[in-house]
Amino acid sequence: MSSAAYVLALDVGGTGMKAALLDADGRPGHQTRRPTPRDQGPQAVLDAVLDLAAELRATGRRVHGADPAAAGVCVPGTVAEDEGVARYAANLGWRDVPLRSLLTERLAGLPVAVGHDVRAGGLAEGRLGAGAGVDRFLFLALGTGVAGALGIDGRIEAGAHGSAGEIGHVVVAPDGPTCGCGQRGCLEALASAAAVGRAWAAASGRPHATAADAAAAVAAGDPTARQVWREAVAALAAGLLTAVTLLDPRTVIVGGGLAEAGDLLLDPLREELRRRATFQPLPTIVPAALGDTAGCLGAGLLAWNRLSVEVPRR
Repeated sequence: MSSAAYVLALDVGGTGMKAALLDADGRPGHQTRRPTPRDQGPQAVLDAVLDLAAELRATGRRVHGADPAAAGVCVPGTVAEDEGVARYAANLGWRDVPLRSLLTERLAGLPVAVGHDVRAGGLAEGRLGAGAGVDRFLFLALGTGVAGALGIDGRIEAGAHGSAGEIGHVVVAPDGPTCGCGQRGCLEALASAAAVGRAWAAASGRPHATAADAAAAVAAGDPTARQVWREAVAALAAGLLTAVTLLDPRTVIVGGGLAEAGDLLLDPLREELRRRATFQPLPTIVPAALGDTAGCLGAGLLAWNRLSVEVPRR
């Protein structure tokens, strides 16, 4: 990376943290990853985030001879982006953490943007990835949970209360399993990577089986695995049809751990959505392009947005 202006970007997850220095085109220079010390408690997680940010700033100063122009950080849970507060993040043990003010203080007054991890990932996919040039898209992240981000003309709609995109808590099976949110039959409880892993573990008798194991068994032709997969795809199509009916996206971008199955997931999902639709115009369904770097790239874009800098689109 040259000595041109750059920003600091952090993506904080329940398992790991990703950090990078990004130029104005969204290209990463220095990158690093660290485990999230969740087992040590919420304060330890916060300290680790602040320490990593300070370390990255020091690296930037050494490489560029100047401070970053701004910093961006994205976290899971409920985020008050305008206030820069992480309202609630179960995976991190956080509640009402004033992340912007703490980072601004630690980073010697740098402007700081705080965002939601899936919306940040959607922003990156919309500007730099599979949604580039698409006027209306839905970014669907299928990981430990299920969440979405609605892209409109290059921006992400956060909603009136910062909760837009919570497709994982659309009820698709009223008599289904209890979800962590307290409802029964949420999409997240049936079609997340975690849910598929649990279903395959129960069906196969392998208590530590994962969604990746289920996908491998489906590819190998295991009939029980195929049934587990069909049920997950049916739930996913039901939730997606609700989103399509309400939002009418031109493209649906599917990311997250479950999407690593590729066409093993996307082909039956397209077919099941087509089968269920009546009057709804169907979107194009495509895989995400940026993988697990999307959140970090999106955090960098949020940092540039904080400065009202127009980031070139590819």
